[in-house]
Amino acid sequence: MKRFIETLKNIYKIEDLRKRILFTLGILLIYRLGVHIVLPGVDPDKLAGLERQTSEGIMGLLDMFSGGAFSQASIFALGIMPYISASIVIQLLSVAIPYFQKLQKEGESGRRKINQITRYLTVIITLLQAPGFLANLNSTAPGAMAEGQFYWILAIMILVTGTIFVMWLGEKITDRGIGNGISLLIMIGIIARLPEALIQEFSLRMEGQGGLVMLLMEIVILLLVIIFCILLVQGTRRIPVQYAKRIVGNKQYGGVRQYLPLKVNMAGVMPIIFAQALMFVPIAIAGFGGSSMSGFAAMFHPTGFWYSFIMAIMVILFTYFYTAIQFNPTQMAEDMKRNGGFIPGVKPGKKTVEFLDTIMSRITLPGSFFLALVAILPTFAVLAGVGQGFSQFFGGTSLLIMVGVILDTLQQIESHLLMRHYDGLMKSGRIKGRAGGVASGM
Repeated sequence: MKRFIETLKNIYKIEDLRKRILFTLGILLIYRLGVHIVLPGVDPDKLAGLERQTSEGIMGLLDMFSGGAFSQASIFALGIMPYISASIVIQLLSVAIPYFQKLQKEGESGRRKINQITRYLTVIITLLQAPGFLANLNSTAPGAMAEGQFYWILAIMILVTGTIFVMWLGEKITDRGIGNGISLLIMIGIIARLPEALIQEFSLRMEGQGGLVMLLMEIVILLLVIIFCILLVQGTRRIPVQYAKRIVGNKQYGGVRQYLPLKVNMAGVMPIIFAQALMFVPIAIAGFGGSSMSGFAAMFHPTGFWYSFIMAIMVILFTYFYTAIQFNPTQMAEDMKRNGGFIPGVKPGKKTVEFLDTIMSRITLPGSFFLALVAILPTFAVLAGVGQGFSQFFGGTSLLIMVGVILDTLQQIESHLLMRHYDGLMKSGRIKGRAGGVASGM
């Protein structure tokens, strides 16, 4: 406790860090206030149908990412998800289209162009999603929204503007605050749902379903799962890299030995997002089919065996797919060779590429299995009697995002402290976050 208080004092002493943290908190407050502003022309007392729809499934996940804005028909109802979708599309295009590959190699100027294209694509995606949201609102909550073509145009403009504003808030946090802004906005929305879910779980247990002892057991298990996710996010395999001898002036310097860290979970949370999006397709088909598709719907129910089994298989496959996108052994081998580096016992060039690819494949396998387990943990929680709302925090996308973003933010704070010769947040070692934010790899 004494060390924690001392660390807070050190943070306050660093003016730049103090301003960044206060700026970040201010932006997050603005975002949370905007979540509770309902769309003009919408009666908040008639949204019961929309709230029921977003209590579980993919809609519940979207509502969690938006911090409850989706179920409240807020001006931020679409949240930051259109930007996330646009970022994923750009990442996939960067693999297949030479133009985007060229932009990635242009450094800062290329990054700015990619960001600008991502913003334009975000607007296009939001323009497509906004009418769908209004149509869904009109069907699930009849009479809740005003009628007329002009109102629809106005509501679409507000939803698009709301998403652009949220995107701007996230970019401001990244530029002038602490942490990755987009990731923090998603995380704060997820955390905002935790108190409500905890209260509902408490009420459920107090009604006689397990009592307080059961609730305490659930909290302990949740803490253990969080520790498991931290290990999954921070797990690395260190590859030794020896840099050749160099002559500077008349002095000869010996080789420098460094380590190349390869992450066990380089794909982040993206495989779970991809898998959940695809698993929603058969559920939607079954819903449109009515009673004739009831057996098909039961097979793909979120708590069913086949849903969990197929979900786990897809997460494993997508983990390998997304790791292949993020990790380029050829480029890494070329960079090492260009800087006079080599892996001891491995020849530079093709042999180094094969070695890195083999090592990455081996460490990705256990990482993909652990990620699949985390993805289906909420299903096991529901089967064990945990409430739908609270079960989302036992694994899946939400927990990995929270763990990853918190570690990233703490890592940045620690870097500020260490740069100014203060003790870090940990007594020993360094906090290791993810390679990037949610938008760039989750």
